[in-house]
Amino acid sequence: MQNMNMYNNTGLSLEFFHIQTNTSFDLPSHLGVMLIGKPHEQGLPDIDVSTLPDADVVSRLHAQVRVEGGNYFIEDLGSANGTFINDIRLEPKTPYQLNLGDKIDLGQGAKVTFVFQNKLHIQSSIVTTSIQHQAFENSKVTSVDTTSKFLGLVLIGTGIIILTANIQVGMFFRIPGILLCGAGIFVLCQKRINRNLGWILIAFGIAVIIFTGNIFASTNLLILLSSSVLLFAGYQLLTTGQILGYSWRSLKGVIKK
Repeated sequence: MQNMNMYNNTGLSLEFFHIQTNTSFDLPSHLGVMLIGKPHEQGLPDIDVSTLPDADVVSRLHAQVRVEGGNYFIEDLGSANGTFINDIRLEPKTPYQLNLGDKIDLGQGAKVTFVFQNKLHIQSSIVTTSIQHQAFENSKVTSVDTTSKFLGLVLIGTGIIILTANIQVGMFFRIPGILLCGAGIFVLCQKRINRNLGWILIAFGIAVIIFTGNIFASTNLLILLSSSVLLFAGYQLLTTGQILGYSWRSLKGVIKK
């Protein structure tokens, strides 16, 4: 046998953890030999991967895991696409000892990938990772301070007012667009309402203002650019607390210089 470190796994609850789907396959030591593959003429494998994504790269009789004296060995059974441990292809019909943390790929391209792990360790890692990910997502949502949000709304409102005031069109046409933009800003201020609805209302309001007035004949390029810059800067402050990577505090310092 190759890779004979004789690392003993007695007493551990071991499994193959499938990376692509976050599912696991138990490796009970009392079985002695566990076949890996897909259903075939002789019956079902102990570890059936036929329902996993990209299972077409796995042979019906792909590999087997053998348990000897508390040690786990994996052996490729002459599969068409090979078996890999830590990106090294195994020689067919040759047992290799598995150590905790080893990455096993069935077939080329890392499409069906397992990690040989202690089951308790895996579950703990998943819970910890999930909590950390949730905390990170929550921190991203609440990272924009109140002042930045307020300034963002002010800039968006100012941009809409400048654009509306410089389009030569009667108030009868302006009012619907202004109301829609105002409703959009109101929605952006509400925590319980999806922000996307606010942006849709603002965009629709601006569209109403533009298409009900002769904008290109009545508004010069400078006004359009100014309004666009204010809308963009307001959107950046409202959603990220920064404008092109700079916070309003750092921009204030740059202006003073």
